[in-house]
Amino acid sequence: MKPACKWVSVAIIAAAWVISAAAVTWAAPQEQQQKPNYTLAEYNAYQDAHGEKDPQAKLKKLDDFAMKFPGSALMMYIYGDYDATYFSLKNYPKTIEYVDKLLALPDISKPEQIGTRLQTFGYRAQASLYGSGEKELQTPEAYTKARDAATQGVQTLNQWQKPQNMSDDQFANNKKALGVLFNSVAGIAESGLKDYKSAADSYKAVLALDPNDAVTHFRLGVAYLQEMPPDAPNGFWELSRSIALKGPGEAQVRTYLRNQVLHYQQPSCDKLADDEMNQMITLAGTSADRPASMTIPSADELQKARDDTANFLPWLQEGGEHGRVMWLATCGLEYPDVGVKILDIMPGDNDNLTLKVYRPAAADPDAAAKEMDAATMPNMEVHIASQPDAKRLMKDDAVRFTGTLKDYHQSPFLLTWDNAKVNPEDLQPAPTGGKRPARPAAPKRPGA
Repeated sequence: MKPACKWVSVAIIAAAWVISAAAVTWAAPQEQQQKPNYTLAEYNAYQDAHGEKDPQAKLKKLDDFAMKFPGSALMMYIYGDYDATYFSLKNYPKTIEYVDKLLALPDISKPEQIGTRLQTFGYRAQASLYGSGEKELQTPEAYTKARDAATQGVQTLNQWQKPQNMSDDQFANNKKALGVLFNSVAGIAESGLKDYKSAADSYKAVLALDPNDAVTHFRLGVAYLQEMPPDAPNGFWELSRSIALKGPGEAQVRTYLRNQVLHYQQPSCDKLADDEMNQMITLAGTSADRPASMTIPSADELQKARDDTANFLPWLQEGGEHGRVMWLATCGLEYPDVGVKILDIMPGDNDNLTLKVYRPAAADPDAAAKEMDAATMPNMEVHIASQPDAKRLMKDDAVRFTGTLKDYHQSPFLLTWDNAKVNPEDLQPAPTGGKRPARPAAPKRPGA
C-alpha cells in the first residue's frame, strides 16, 4: 500500500500565481467594440454578475444569465467566472464541470484565445490536483479526462508565445510552473488508471523541469514500485531521493520505503534492511542519479544465497557484494548441527558460557578435517545458553551446535551466534580409559 499523499510541490503552488496573474487572459468584453455580437442587455447582465463580490450571489447571477441568454457570445466569459468562483470555494468537481463547458465552446479554440485556453487548462489541472481525494474525481472516466486535459494543456503551453508585457524571466518561470502542473496532473491521472509506465514518464517530465521536486520524486518512486513487475531499484532510489531532499511528509515516506524494502527482501534481520535504506538515503543526498552499481537483492536472490551452503563461509570471508548478500540472507537465521573445533572456552554466569571455535570453509570433507586440525585462531564465537552439561566441553573438542546468527565482522573475520545449544550426543561422558568422543569426520555445514 502507498501512503495517502496530497502534498503539492513549490512549482505547482507557483503555477497558481501564473493562472491568476496571466495578464494575457480574460480580457473583458467591451461595450464600445464595433459591431458587438451580443446585446446591451446581455452585456449589462454579464457586468452585473462579473462584478458581484459575494460568491453565492455571483453564482446565482451567473445561473440567471445562463438561463436567460443560453446562446450568448458572452458564455465564454460566464463559464470563466463560474470556474473561477467554484475554484475559490474549493468546489473542485464543479470547477471542472464548468471548465469543460468552456473548453467545449468553439470560440476558445481560436488562436487569439490561447491565453484564455491556457488559463482554463490551468484551472482544470489545479482542480484535479486539489480535489484528488474526492471520490467523484477518482473514477476511470474522471482520470481519463484529467489526463487528456493535462496533455492538451502541455500542447497549448508549447504553442504559447511570450506576451509583450512579460519579461523573458517571467515567461520562462511561468512556462516552467505550468509545465510542472500539467505533467504532475497527467502522472497522477495515469497512476489512477494503473498506467504506471506512462505515469513514470510524466513524472520524469516534471523532474526535467524541476530536479529537486521532492514530491515528484516520491510519486515517481511509487509508480516504479507499482509496475508489474516492480522496478524496485529505481523505486527505492526515487523514494530515497525524496527523503534526502526533505520533502513534505518525510517521516511517512521513510516508513513507506522501509516497509517496501522489507517486503522486497524479506530479510531475517530488520536492522539490515534499515542499514540498506539509510545508505540509499545518504547516497541519494549526494547524487541526482542512481549509480549503476547500486543493487538491492530481492527475496528470491537472498533465498538462493541461503540455499548455497557451499559458499556460506567463503562469501562472508570474501566480503564485498558477495559478503553483503550472504549476510542479508543469513543474519538472524537458526542453523542446526554446525560442526566446529573448540579453541577456547570462556565461562559465564549460571549455566552460560562462550565458545571460541573454528569452522572450516573447505567443502571437501578431508580438506575440512585438515583445515580444522590446523586451526589456531577462532572464526566463530558461540554463546551457549542454559546448558549445564556444556561445562564438560574441553579445548580441541569437535562438536556440533545449533544457534542463531547474530553478528558478522569481515576483518578480522568473526561470526557470532546466540542462544546456542551443543548437540547432546557430543556431551557424552568419556568412556573408560579417558578417551574423549571422536570428532565428526565431516562436520555438517550450516543449512546442510
